[in-house]
Amino acid sequence: MASVRRPPESYIHGVTAPIVIVPARVATWLERYAGLNDLRVRARGNDPEVDNVLQAMHRAALYWRTTDTGSDQAPAPEEPAQSKWMGTQEAATALGITDRAVRLAITQKRLHATNLHGRWRITPEDIEHFKAAKAA
Repeated sequence: MASVRRPPESYIHGVTAPIVIVPARVATWLERYAGLNDLRVRARGNDPEVDNVLQAMHRAALYWRTTDTGSDQAPAPEEPAQSKWMGTQEAATALGITDRAVRLAITQKRLHATNLHGRWRITPEDIEHFKAAKAA
């Protein structure tokens, strides 16, 4: 969400006793990066007005976080990243053979694989090469 650039004066209101309006997104940022939540807990009980203002900022930050991006629209879910590697079970499913047949092809050097920490890892390219060799 792009933030709106406003001059500092636009956040100050009131004539006889100026007040500062803090947007919920800014309150969330202050809680996360400036330790505002810790300050709210430490300052509790020292000054009722400070307590109320910090509590209001905390509530605004909580509300903003529940809207995720500060808007009513939910963001589109992210697609899970495709791994470069497949295990023997995934390779077996992709090849339409059993897990044991995949391990046998690896030990017979018909299917290239890398052993990482005791587990075979196979790239999608190696799966395609194996399919092509099998078809030939």
